[in-house]
Amino acid sequence: MNLVLCGMMGAGKTTIGIKIAELTGRRWYDTDGVIADRHGKISDIFEYYGEPHFRKLETEVVKELAQKDDLVISTGGGLVLKKENNEVLQKNGKIVFLRASLETLNKRLIVDGTRPLLQTSTESISDRLARLLKERTPIYEHVADYIVDVDGKTPETIAKEIVSLTANE
Repeated sequence: MNLVLCGMMGAGKTTIGIKIAELTGRRWYDTDGVIADRHGKISDIFEYYGEPHFRKLETEVVKELAQKDDLVISTGGGLVLKKENNEVLQKNGKIVFLRASLETLNKRLIVDGTRPLLQTSTESISDRLARLLKERTPIYEHVADYIVDVDGKTPETIAKEIVSLTANE
């Protein structure tokens, strides 16, 4: 059984995934990291090939990782928006939604120029984040087996909470 972390960009999926792997001895994978290792920078993929191509690459990585066992998988923020990805991940995994407030996400992402979905000339980063959070939160909540709030907590605290919640998985 795999542990799958989902949530908005900036929620801490990568950092917390690494902490969980350290606590449990599981192998850790970041879907965006796997894609970047194989195909180059995520921002370049979005720019040259578009978001639909990137989403196709995500699905390929999900199908590959879901066949393995005892992994911690940190997903990209939009990965669980595709029903096919959720179905694949749920067959051999428990999904944990790392829920972060708009305030927390703003603090973490306002200085991050690497996020393709935040690069827009028509909206401020804060407005774009607010819109994405409103659109995505119901989906994250729907697919999650567990919901963990991250605001005001250290990555170590969150990782221990998730390990405790999923101990019998």
